[in-house]
Amino acid sequence: MTDRRGFLKASVLGASAVALAGGAHALTGASGTNKGNTGARVISTWDFGVAANQAAWGVLSKGGNALDAVEAGVMIPEADLKNHSVGRAGYPDRDGHVSLDASIMDADGSCGAVAALEHIAHPIQVARRVMERTPHVLLVGDGALQFALEQGFPREELLTPESEAAWKEWLKTAHYQPSANSEVRDYGKTGMPGGKDNHDTIGMLAIDANGRLAGACTTSGMAWKMRGRVGDSPIIGAGLYVDGDVGGATSTGVGEEVIRNVGSFLVVELMRHGRSPQDACREAVMRIVKRRPAASKDLQVGFLAMNKHGEVGAFAIQSGFSYAVCDATKQDGLIPSKSVY
Repeated sequence: MTDRRGFLKASVLGASAVALAGGAHALTGASGTNKGNTGARVISTWDFGVAANQAAWGVLSKGGNALDAVEAGVMIPEADLKNHSVGRAGYPDRDGHVSLDASIMDADGSCGAVAALEHIAHPIQVARRVMERTPHVLLVGDGALQFALEQGFPREELLTPESEAAWKEWLKTAHYQPSANSEVRDYGKTGMPGGKDNHDTIGMLAIDANGRLAGACTTSGMAWKMRGRVGDSPIIGAGLYVDGDVGGATSTGVGEEVIRNVGSFLVVELMRHGRSPQDACREAVMRIVKRRPAASKDLQVGFLAMNKHGEVGAFAIQSGFSYAVCDATKQDGLIPSKSVY
């Protein structure tokens, strides 16, 4: 899939990085501005994106491609047993089943996704197999599991003892209410909600040294959700969208609101028409707020975007959303996003 590589390489290498202020910070060190070649770069949502970016950068820094980088990157939180909103340690649905959603997309529009997938630790790898080895984009439920097993992925029990204990604690009240910056609530020994380290999705966007873009998004979804619920993460155009001629976007927060607005596609289309990544993310957020002004005060949605020149922007409904950045000069940055409230 190299038909656009030459064009993208010429475009990116000839572009100048722009200092991104007010939630769209420059990603090139303390000076805040890089007026030279942007080169390879990877960005991702939330604090667990820092470690994910490191894995992705391990691919990019060696000249690897963006698609391999985002797959390797998001596998880190998928495997993290302390992360209860992504991957194998995710909190279950209200019936005690851990189900995972993921999507991956390349610069030329190739994409694959899985939803409501159980018993497979790395849904992002299965999503890529859907993209590369089937004529389809999205496989769900038992069909997704059947495909994964046929592809040689091991069947595993994903409900960890810690997640099971939290679920049993939740069952005492069986009350579900998503909260801003955390689609899950962390029930410890006291049974009180915590959630400071429980966000939701990891969305990742990367541009490699050849100027090729790719993105990935993966989650275990809302804790205590109804069985079969699927959010925005595996929906191409909602939780993730990449166009090599323009840029890419990903989302985080309450997926139903993102789906209603086809959020990530909207951000990319706004960039296509000349908006900066920052302005495009802000406009997508404001459309959600304008449609549901009362509801938006109690929910969180955030968008993160990068255009083909490597410029980055983010915006959210509520404060608290942050994103991680990594390039040749900045390895561990975490940037707070601007927000409506």
